[in-house]
Amino acid sequence: MSKPKVLLIGGSLNQTTIVHQIAQQLPECDCYFTPFYADGPIGWLTRLGLTRFTILGGRHRQATERYLRAHNLAVDYGGQQHAYDLVVTCTDLLLPRNILNTRLVLVQEGMLEAEDWRFHLVRTLKLPRYLANTAATGLSHAYHAFCVASPGYRDLFIRKGVHPDKIVVTGIPNFDNAVDYLNNDFPHRGYVLVATSATRETLKFHDRERFLQRIKVLANGRPIIFKLHPNENIERATREIRRHFPHAPIYTEGNLHHMIANSEMLIAQNTSAIFTALVLGKPIHCDLDLATLKRLLPIQNGGRSAERIAEVCRQLLQTPLTELTRRPLRSRFLPRWEVQDLSS
Repeated sequence: MSKPKVLLIGGSLNQTTIVHQIAQQLPECDCYFTPFYADGPIGWLTRLGLTRFTILGGRHRQATERYLRAHNLAVDYGGQQHAYDLVVTCTDLLLPRNILNTRLVLVQEGMLEAEDWRFHLVRTLKLPRYLANTAATGLSHAYHAFCVASPGYRDLFIRKGVHPDKIVVTGIPNFDNAVDYLNNDFPHRGYVLVATSATRETLKFHDRERFLQRIKVLANGRPIIFKLHPNENIERATREIRRHFPHAPIYTEGNLHHMIANSEMLIAQNTSAIFTALVLGKPIHCDLDLATLKRLLPIQNGGRSAERIAEVCRQLLQTPLTELTRRPLRSRFLPRWEVQDLSS
């Protein structure tokens, strides 16, 4: 009997490492990987090189392809080589047509964008979800299971309109074992870490000059290290920083979680890695409400989220697709760990 075939879709390096960890928990399956892809008008724009500022191209695509090569993973670009029994993706803002007729697992990738006017316009007028960025995560309703970070996020997604029976609280890889990031080889310690975001690249207002001036006040003479968002305009951001901090180290790559673990304080905008700082008890200055983030904090399960998500995948693979279409996952499957997490 042939093994089930599973397609895992990467995108940002965070998404790619998440799906790789899930695949490692599915040894009984033939797992193939692909960088994020699109068809239709967005696919056409991608072929013209006009989506390089997204996970469809640019630094994100390059980082994902380097990762896939470095780990010698089986790659099927665009899922064209095989008929798949199940697909795992970390975003449903865009869903290629060739994955819509199979079992589909959506995995939360991290923190969501705020629900601004674009989110409400997208939800009300049924506009393309990508216009609201990650705030619209889950609104495709095309998946059979949605694996989320915490009970707090489960409540948030239900409020957004996600069907409760499709949500399974599994925790999410990369954010489920923050204490492990304390063991690292990042060479610096005892600094203020500044993690920027690609706010301007997503057409949102951000006063970078004011942000840099605020950093000076908050750092109060302590050494500063900058970690730039991979989707940011690196040349512009570096030029702006150098006007205020001519000698501060600026990293464009590297493990942000390790940098947070070795820092004395985190100054950020809206990066998902704020969750790591929260768990590790670091002082945080950011654009988000910390009380809200604490309610949403991903479950810390010692790094077992990929194992839990793989269990959801197995349950789907064992269920006829016609049955999944008739009734959602949760009506027949509530993992034992979710009962434990929700009651703790």
